[in-house]
Amino acid sequence: MPVQTKRVYDPVGPQDGCRVLVDGLWPRGLKKEALVITRWMREIAPSASLRAWYKHDPKKWPVFRKKYRLELSQSPRRELLKELAAEARKGMLTLVFGARDTERSNAAVIAEKLGEKLQSKAGKPRRGDRKPPA
Repeated sequence: MPVQTKRVYDPVGPQDGCRVLVDGLWPRGLKKEALVITRWMREIAPSASLRAWYKHDPKKWPVFRKKYRLELSQSPRRELLKELAAEARKGMLTLVFGARDTERSNAAVIAEKLGEKLQSKAGKPRRGDRKPPA
């Protein structure tokens, strides 16, 4: 899958491809010129109320994941997810985030949704590939 997640504090690698910051808040301790990103997509981050409720509490992860997936299915996050999927189809996409817990971050949920989106598109025939009815 051409989507990976990476903390903003990890070294940038040549295999990172397009790097998109997916946090709503700028990462602590980093100056803008120090962070190598293609784009800051703050609007795709969880809502302020969901982020404040979650506080990266591992016990809340299943509910956070479910609620954030719902937010990602609604506008404007749905359209931003489509933009990320289009970018991933071009080549490697790295979702950059600041949280310590790499497995229970908003970037992990976005990567999961993108994987589903890319996989479902891969299985569907294109318009020109469809066979006419017999």
